[in-house]
Amino acid sequence: MAMCSEVILVKRRGDNSKLSYIEILEEEVHKGQEQKYPDKKSEDGNEDGTGAPQTGSNKNPGHFPSTYSPYSLPKPLSISSDLGGLPITLEMAMELRKILFGSAFHTFNYEWKKSYFSFHEPYSELSYALQAERGGARAIQMVVQAHVIKQILFGTSKEENSSLQSLQAVSQKEQEKALAAALADILWAARDGEEVTVCLVTTDICFTPSRDYKVDNFTEKLLLFNFCDKDAIQTFIVDHIHFFKTEGSHGVILFLYSALFSRTFKRLQEDFGCTVPHLLKLNLGNFTCRQAVLNLMLTGRASPYVFNGDLQYDEQGGQLMVPMRGILNRSDVGYLYWNREEMEQGRLSQVGSMLKTPRLPIWLCNINGTFSVLYSTNRSLLSDWKMEHLFDLHFYNGQQSQNKTVTLVRSSFL
Repeated sequence: MAMCSEVILVKRRGDNSKLSYIEILEEEVHKGQEQKYPDKKSEDGNEDGTGAPQTGSNKNPGHFPSTYSPYSLPKPLSISSDLGGLPITLEMAMELRKILFGSAFHTFNYEWKKSYFSFHEPYSELSYALQAERGGARAIQMVVQAHVIKQILFGTSKEENSSLQSLQAVSQKEQEKALAAALADILWAARDGEEVTVCLVTTDICFTPSRDYKVDNFTEKLLLFNFCDKDAIQTFIVDHIHFFKTEGSHGVILFLYSALFSRTFKRLQEDFGCTVPHLLKLNLGNFTCRQAVLNLMLTGRASPYVFNGDLQYDEQGGQLMVPMRGILNRSDVGYLYWNREEMEQGRLSQVGSMLKTPRLPIWLCNINGTFSVLYSTNRSLLSDWKMEHLFDLHFYNGQQSQNKTVTLVRSSFL
């Protein structure tokens, strides 16, 4: 079923005009882009969150001045070190920074640090939906949104056809349970071997930084909790859900750290090979996710490309020194990509069938660099050809301008 390679004619309910699938998505994307937000800078005053190496000596190693930082965690969002967990070491923190930024002197900027997983009001029309502001963290929020929709629609129900109403009557407890299940699913798929790592924050700094490492007053306080049972992971996240859904928690960063530690640094390097220097790239003063981060959270493998399989040969038939790693298996959530500039220049990335036809009718959409989710409530959409003649698709982009779910309908006149 070619969901994005063809132009699908759709129409809004109550609207006689017919628009292309891409035009509908672009219209929703542009609504949010009309809204202007004041630019925020990093704690250093640099847009990219970078800073010069620390050259001053530490009179009291392991302890840092208690100067005010706008990104410090409130005490209720710190866990006692007495509860166990493996304290992060300097070596682990430096490797984490390098695999994310390419340097231990880079830190997340304001847009990332303020990001967490926040739902709309319970029992509202968008009670299933996460609120996502602009910035690089938005990509991760919308991946998690797709998995939240999966949990609410298809997590426990065996019915082929769910209803949109089931997404509009979600309580706070159900929101938290769906979020915990979504995070646990992503971490479980990303694990290397048997263990999954969940990162939380303690009150104490766990190591003495060196001159080669820039302090952010957050990464230095990580505790790593390891699990071998998926149910135990979900239970643990539910018990500590405020670390991911509370303002000031750095919840998106905390989850990204958990995914990287679960995959392990060695396996991550094997996943993206020599083609990707690090997982985040600097774009217009903000760090944004490379495709490898999205693929890690969609498929469990941080491959940098969206085509099927691994390419061993180049276009001329010569063998590549390092294979170009793509998608090996279908996942529960798919991926659709379209970029006007790339299309006009004839270099639009072609998404393979593994991502275009997932096991469930839910897609993360990347339209001109803006992320959204497209989904159907009919589980059989991708497995029963008869369902392709007439079906609804629902669209959510996470932006403040969207106050209700957008419904698209595809007719059998194609």
